[in-house]
Amino acid sequence: MPQRTIRFIIRPDGRVEERVEGVAGEACQQLTQHLEEALGSVQRREPTAEAFLQPETQPQTLPAHLH
Repeated sequence: MPQRTIRFIIRPDGRVEERVEGVAGEACQQLTQHLEEALGSVQRREPTAEAFLQPETQPQTLPAHLH
């Protein structure tokens, strides 16, 4: 599993910039939803290239015989 990282940059004027790395697709917003609610209102979102990737899925194998 790739490393997931959330970085926060606190600007001198009090704005907080949040950057998420290692998370594909909409999982980024799900991961940070509670943090963003606690910090206040989101003024702007800028999706990175990772936001447009499809999350990797683990293949599941089923036994040939189900009893």
